[in-house]
Amino acid sequence: MDKITVHEWGLMILDEVHVVPAQMFRRVVSAVAHRCKLGLTATLVREDDKIEDLNFLIGPKLYEADWQDLSEKGHIARVVGAEVWCEMTSEFYRAYLQQDASRRRVLATMNPTKIQTCEYLIKKHEQRGDKVIVFSDSVLALKEYAVKMGKPFIYGPTSQTERMRILRQFRTNPKINTLFLSKVGDTSIDLPEATCLIQISSHFGSRRQEAQRLGRVLRAKKRSDANFKAYFYSLVSKDTDEMHYSAKRQQFLVDQGYSFKTVVGIEEAQQNPGRLYATKAQQRALLSSILSRDLESEASEDADRIGK
Repeated sequence: MDKITVHEWGLMILDEVHVVPAQMFRRVVSAVAHRCKLGLTATLVREDDKIEDLNFLIGPKLYEADWQDLSEKGHIARVVGAEVWCEMTSEFYRAYLQQDASRRRVLATMNPTKIQTCEYLIKKHEQRGDKVIVFSDSVLALKEYAVKMGKPFIYGPTSQTERMRILRQFRTNPKINTLFLSKVGDTSIDLPEATCLIQISSHFGSRRQEAQRLGRVLRAKKRSDANFKAYFYSLVSKDTDEMHYSAKRQQFLVDQGYSFKTVVGIEEAQQNPGRLYATKAQQRALLSSILSRDLESEASEDADRIGK
């Protein structure tokens, strides 16, 4: 940092400028001598009231691209968005109503119907040649889904060497077509091969996270192909807090001209006899496992990538 602060810079360019209002980044901006600042971001939105602070920290907004216009010109992919409502099983919903907020979130994410729906969508899109990314903020759910489905996953503790190996396999190996990511994949991972995104859990009502995740498939290599469309699914457990947060999360994308089709369950997902957690006994065992887990230690595993 000393090598930077000893100079006066003609131009300071700040990528992901929406993070600058945070206290740590404010200090960096004030510590570096410069004559001009330029901020860049695809998601000019925050969940606090500090986005307006950019007016004096950086300056006024000079230009904002229209996402639909970029899509029409082939710079980003056309996207089909769907919010899929997944019915909670009776035993999971009964437990959901009796638990604290943190365990309710895990129960909603690991709802057997949601797991089966995710499994169905992965198989469907792999069969049509798509590369699929599945996002989960819950580490417990991330590992459960990925291990049960035999898919690779990346989260906080995954070493840099292992991350690069998995990403390389996803990009180049025709047999590796699905990758599970925790929140560490929200930014900085570029996967233009991805053409389908499935979100099984998220960070409450964060509009920025929703847009950043959609961005994983907006860059799809096939975007200029005639009639090509990328797919974005948000799986939501019905009659849970997820429904409220999902509506809030979508607002930024709706403002950009995107629309989300609501799908009330996918019957085919529950009709495959070989599906995961098909029996009541398997579902009860999963429920018992969730209720007995130490959720605090599970959450702490996904270390903040900035702080590492």
